Amino acid sequence: MARAMTVERLLEENRHHAASGGVSQRVRPLGFAPAFLDTRTGIVHLARNPDGTPASCHRLDGLPEALILGRDECGGVTAVHPDVIAGFEYGGCFYTREQAARAVWPR
Repeated sequence: MARAMTVERLLEENRHHAASGGVSQRVRPLGFAPAFLDTRTGIVHLARNPDGTPASCHRLDGLPEALILGRDECGGVTAVHPDVIAGFEYGGCFYTREQAARAVWPR
């Protein structure tokens, strides 16, 4: 069974991709916006702050209610559907973390 996307999982992914460039701090200055792909529908959702403004990093709070699986006691999103993956939007296309890193620093 696939793991839900959680805050902890986002932190794990950031640690894993930190050296490769597949993190917001490295690719956002180059025009890549943190985003999520719902692999069931193909819809890309830009990462948003709770107030709806664009987020500078991956945040679960701005995702549609239909994707949310859990919230904390303050209402913050703690988990979303397992078919949601973190990546980046650039030029109208979704890039996985790996794809964004390769686009910025090809080997």
